[in-house]
Amino acid sequence: MSNLKIIPLGGLGEIGKNMTVFEYGRDIIIIDCGMGFPDDDLYGVDYVIPDITYLRQNKEKIRGIVITHGHEDHIGAIPFLLPELDVPVFATPLSAGIIELRLEESDLLTNTQIFTKKVGDKFKLGAFEIEFINVNHSIADAVALAIKTPIGTVVHTGDFKIDLTPVKGEMIDLARFGELGNRGVLALLSDSTNVEKPGHTISELKVSEKFDELFKGCKKRIIVTTFASNIQRIQQIIRVAAKYGRKVAVNGRSMERMMAVACALEYMDIPEGTLIDIKDINSLPKDQICILSTGSQGERMSALYRMAFSEHKQIKIDYNDRVIISASAIPGNETTISKVIDALFQNGAEVIYDKHTDLHVSGHASQEELKIILSLVKPKFFIPVHGEYRMLYKHALLAKTMGVESTNTILADNGSVIDITKNSIKIEKLVKAGPVYVDGENVGEIDTSIINDRRKLAQNGIIVILLNVYSETKELVSDPDLFSKGFNCELESVEIKDEINRVIAESFASCKKRKILNPISMTEIIKTNLSGFIYKISRQSPIILLHINEI
Repeated sequence: MSNLKIIPLGGLGEIGKNMTVFEYGRDIIIIDCGMGFPDDDLYGVDYVIPDITYLRQNKEKIRGIVITHGHEDHIGAIPFLLPELDVPVFATPLSAGIIELRLEESDLLTNTQIFTKKVGDKFKLGAFEIEFINVNHSIADAVALAIKTPIGTVVHTGDFKIDLTPVKGEMIDLARFGELGNRGVLALLSDSTNVEKPGHTISELKVSEKFDELFKGCKKRIIVTTFASNIQRIQQIIRVAAKYGRKVAVNGRSMERMMAVACALEYMDIPEGTLIDIKDINSLPKDQICILSTGSQGERMSALYRMAFSEHKQIKIDYNDRVIISASAIPGNETTISKVIDALFQNGAEVIYDKHTDLHVSGHASQEELKIILSLVKPKFFIPVHGEYRMLYKHALLAKTMGVESTNTILADNGSVIDITKNSIKIEKLVKAGPVYVDGENVGEIDTSIINDRRKLAQNGIIVILLNVYSETKELVSDPDLFSKGFNCELESVEIKDEINRVIAESFASCKKRKILNPISMTEIIKTNLSGFIYKISRQSPIILLHINEI
C-alpha cells in the first residue's frame, strides 16, 4: 500500500496563490489553482502564480483539478496551467461559470473540459473519491472537500466561515462535517486566514442592514464599489436600491460579465426594470440612481479610478455623490486605495469606507468557528493552510487546545512533501515551489535578477557610461561620456567627473597590467570599481551600464 503525499505548491506562508497536490501511487489531483498579487516592490509584475515544475514532471499522473470556489486566489492561475497540462476541471456551477469566463478571455475555452458538480456530489479521480460539502464564504457555491483515499479520509475546508443567516443558499453543512468526524478523519487541512481574530465572523446579513441605513433618505447619487466576484454583495445592493426606488447602472466589464453568469445560473434575482444602461444615468435625478462599480482595490484602469481622477466619460464626481467602498483592502493595495479615496474627497464626494462600519465582512472563519470544525471533524492529523506563517502557527496552537497532538500537526512550507500513513505524518522532502511572475505576455521569464534591477532603478536610478577605446592599444580615445536618470548626485560637477575619470583610468591600467584585454572582462572590472566609488560618494547603488566602443 502506498503512502499519501500532500504537496502544497502555494498558499502557505502567504495570502493567495492557493494550490495543493494530493498524490497516491500513480494518481494526482490538484486542489485549486490560484494566483497572487504582487507586492509594491515587484515592479512591472502583474500576477504571481505557483511554480508547477513538479506537475510538469508528473503530468501523466494528473487526473484533474478540483476547485473549492471561484475567487482569483483559487482559480486565477488556471489559464496559465491548462496549456501545459491539459487536464479536466471539476467545480460547482458558479465556479465553473467564472472559470469559463477566464478561459474565454484567454481563448482556451474550446480546448478545456469543465465538469460541473453540485454540493453533495461524489466522484472518483483515480485513487481518490471527492465529495463536495456546502460551506459559507464571500462568494456563492463555495465548498469544502472530503477526499477519500485508500488509507483514510482527508477533509479540506477551502475558504469558509459559519454564517447562520447567509444571503443566498444554505448555511454550512456542519452535520456532514460531524458525520465524517464520527466515521474517522485521517487529516484536516483548514483555512487559517482569520485565526488571529477571536470570536465569530459577522454574518453577511449585517452588511444588508448597513446598506439599508445608507440608502434610506439619501438625496445624493449613490456609487457602490465592491469585488466583481462578490455576487451576494451585489445582490444585496440591488435589492436595497430597488427598495428605495433607485435604478441601478453597472460600470465595469468584469462586474457585468460576472453578473451575467450569476443571473444565467439563477444565483441572482434582479427585479424587473431595475437595471439601466450607464449611458442613461444623466436622464434621471441623482437621488434615483445607484451605480455599481469596479475598482474597490484602486485598480488604475477600473471605473472608480477613472471617476476619481475625472477620466470617466459618463460620470463626473461632485458634492451630490455618496461613494460607498464595500470591500477590504488586499494587502499591498492600501496606498492605491487611499489615493482614490483622497481624489474622491477632492472632487467633493462623501466617501464612506471605514472598515468598522459593517460595509464589509470577512468570508473567513474566526477562532470559535475554527474550533467548531476541529471539534466536529476530530482529525488524527492536522495541517493548517491558507495563511502567512504566524497564522499557520497560531492555528496549530488552536488545534492543540482542541485535542490534536503537537506531534500530529505539520507546519509546512510551499514545496513540502507531507508523507502520511495511517499512523504517521512527516515532511519527507521539498520540491520546487517558488513564485512565478507574470509580466504582460511573459510568464516565468522574469527572474530574481530582473526584479532586483527594477528595484535598483526605482530606488537609485541608472548611470550610462560610454568609453571609446583604441582597439589595438586599449587606450582611451577621450574622456567618458556620462548620462544618468533617477540618480540623485551631480555627475556634471568637475570634481566628480575627474574622480570617475581617475577610477576608469586606474581600472584600465590594472587590466592591461594583468593582461585582461577582453572587452567583456574589462567592462565588469570597471563597473565593480565604479560601483564602489559611487556608493562611497553618494551612499546609493544605481545600475551602471558601461559600453566599451573599440575604434
